Amino acid sequence: MLIGGIEAGGTKIVCAVGDRSGEVKAKKSISTRGPDETLQEVKAFFSDYKLEALGVGSFGPVNLDKSSDTYGTILNTPKTAWKHFDLLGRLQEDLQVPVYIDTDVNAACLAEYRHGAGRDVNSCLYITVGTGIGAGLVQNGCTFQGKSHPEMGHIIVPKHPDDSFAGICPYHGNCLEGMASGPAIEKRHGRKGHLLGDEKRVWEIEAHYLAHAIASYTLILSPERIILGGGVMKQKMLFPLIRQKVSGLMNDYVVMGDMNEFITAPQLDDEQGVKGAIALAVEV
Repeated sequence: MLIGGIEAGGTKIVCAVGDRSGEVKAKKSISTRGPDETLQEVKAFFSDYKLEALGVGSFGPVNLDKSSDTYGTILNTPKTAWKHFDLLGRLQEDLQVPVYIDTDVNAACLAEYRHGAGRDVNSCLYITVGTGIGAGLVQNGCTFQGKSHPEMGHIIVPKHPDDSFAGICPYHGNCLEGMASGPAIEKRHGRKGHLLGDEKRVWEIEAHYLAHAIASYTLILSPERIILGGGVMKQKMLFPLIRQKVSGLMNDYVVMGDMNEFITAPQLDDEQGVKGAIALAVEV
């Protein structure tokens, strides 16, 4: 028997099957369109396999309150076709197996905790910096949820003194996502981030916002490791800039040890989403 995993993103949905050790046996990427069209293709992929269970790491916001009548429903997403869509119920109906759902970043964090950069610690925080910004926390093998799931990408961060950019978040303007996501970089500088690789000022500003967020997360959550993923973090010059700025902000108040180990890159070659989704179904 195999375990299914779905990394449900706003742009694409990656479906995979794997075993209980986390090894991915097969996977397929599907463009995220409307729910019916997209999930018909998802169902077709999994119809070729006999599944024991399915785990889903979903874009959000998503209702993770198990006592709620709308548990597993996509909430106030900008993808209007998916707003208030019962993702959990539809997958249970289509595939007729137990389905376990969490956020995409919690799933990615669980994968890195089990199989990647966090496997030698008891707690780790995974932050993805791309089209949006989100973060997930795993401690002692469990993903963190409160009343809902954390929205760490929307904390307010202090403006860089040389940055006049107003931010792009439609809800908060200059929150972390509004100032430091991939679209924010493009809007501020007029070009996508991968075309700005040698412009130090761009990444100095970016590191400022990410470092302030990481300092806050460190003080509040005290993770043993912070893993930075997502398309923006492909710019490797960001890591030393962020480490330096976080050290300065903390000013030796919190002992973080070797900063190269405390703030690090993912190790799962962009498979943390599906590996984490599979792990969600294995952990229960």
